Amino acid sequence: QVQLVESGGGSGQAGGSLRRSCAAPGYIYSSYCMGWFRQDPGKEREGVAAIDPDGSIDYADSVPGRFTISQDNAKNTVYLEMKSLKPEDTAMYYCAAGRRSGGYCYAIPWTFTFWGQGTQVTVSS
Repeated sequence: QVQLVESGGGSGQAGGSLRRSCAAPGYIYSSYCMGWFRQDPGKEREGVAAIDPDGSIDYADSVPGRFTISQDNAKNTVYLEMKSLKPEDTAMYYCAAGRRSGGYCYAIPWTFTFWGQGTQVTVSS
């Protein structure tokens, strides 16, 4: 069982910033795509961003430029930085790991196999 450990802020004010972290086992981090996803109640899970071990990044079209995915190879950790927060950023956010699709990492939920526990992120106005 692959364990992805999520941590970081779960609530913030509009206009503020939050950073989510996701630590993965070394053998996963070095060879799997890592990604962030979000899910609103009653809706399907959607991609936010994905990052390849080589550093290539894919952002979902719907993701605002206020979100940034990054990685720290020394810590086997992927981050999601959310800036200029808005109430509509409120959702469950998940970290996940998955194999490349066609040789690339895309922020597409069905391509990811291992999932973190998820965290409710709430942005108040």
